[in-house]
Amino acid sequence: MKIGVLCHGAYGGSGVVAVELGRHMARKGHQVHFICTEKPFRLNRFEPNVYLHQVEAYDYPLFTVPPYFLMEVNKIVEVSQAFKLDLLHAHYAIPHAASAFLAGLAGENRLPVVTTLHGTDVALVGRHRDFYATTRFSLLAGSRLTAVSGWLAAETERVFQLGCPIEVIYNFINPEEYRRNSDPALRKALAGEDEKIIIHISNFRPLKRVEDVVHIFYLITRALPARLVLVGDGPAMPAVKALVNECGLENMVHYMGVQDYVQPLLSIADLLLLPSEKESFGLAALEGMACEVPVVGSRSGGLPEVVSHGECGLLAAPGDVDEMSRLALDILSNPVWHNKLSRGARDVAETRFNAARWVNRYEQLYYSCLKKS
Repeated sequence: MKIGVLCHGAYGGSGVVAVELGRHMARKGHQVHFICTEKPFRLNRFEPNVYLHQVEAYDYPLFTVPPYFLMEVNKIVEVSQAFKLDLLHAHYAIPHAASAFLAGLAGENRLPVVTTLHGTDVALVGRHRDFYATTRFSLLAGSRLTAVSGWLAAETERVFQLGCPIEVIYNFINPEEYRRNSDPALRKALAGEDEKIIIHISNFRPLKRVEDVVHIFYLITRALPARLVLVGDGPAMPAVKALVNECGLENMVHYMGVQDYVQPLLSIADLLLLPSEKESFGLAALEGMACEVPVVGSRSGGLPEVVSHGECGLLAAPGDVDEMSRLALDILSNPVWHNKLSRGARDVAETRFNAARWVNRYEQLYYSCLKKS
């Protein structure tokens, strides 16, 4: 197959999943063409059968802002015709499924479109009702709909009342690439021998509640020595840094910025915090679990489908900082309990979310779309 992939290049789970799915498809012998306004941040090395077609900005005095949407439509038509694509996979309805639909009207033929929901489409409508009609139309215009968790599928139906199947295809991990392989030198550079390492990975948007991470960490440090490793960047970072300084934690926190590959940092971590308001899936949690890092997070959204309470981590209500800090201390202060959750985390990642299983499911979905077209 020749597959066109439409995704955002910004730091976040949807881009990671799009790139990893594309790579796995390419290794199966399919041609994968990424069509993006910027290079996806994990598309950082050459692989056979993987192509990148960047949507260029168009500057014209008539437009107050560059018309990226129309340029994306044009690029989809151009790539589809030049490479004889068989189908398109849009990660997000807005703008990518909408672009794919319009490209089908503008091009020589209309390709099947698989649209995967990662959560932002629903959240966007929740904040801006004006997007409702456009988003709903874009979701219905494609050939097949998927969601990364059962919670997201149900929430999408509740919000948009589509009346059509939404298949749940979970995000995944390659257990051979993500496994614990601790670097003693790296650990020594970030923490002392008697200090625990707490890690948080996100795009630092308000929904991630990263300030709660700081509050939880502060309560942990009152009971045992620890260091906090923050991976990523985003709009909440200034407030997070201010809170770190206010709490007197500036010498205990490492700001690692955006990292393409987080396995080395996860391999030295003792606990991962993910206290988000909602997670449609929680890819950071899964990456940590694959590296034997127990998770303390929120019992909301799709995260409970990834982090089984008591098996690979512990969950509490969003915003309950006191409870999350208590759960974190229960894990960190009990080596037997920590070891049990670490082994459980790896087992869940390796068995339930193995890339081979879910990539095969996407491949079957693609073939079924081609049969119907």
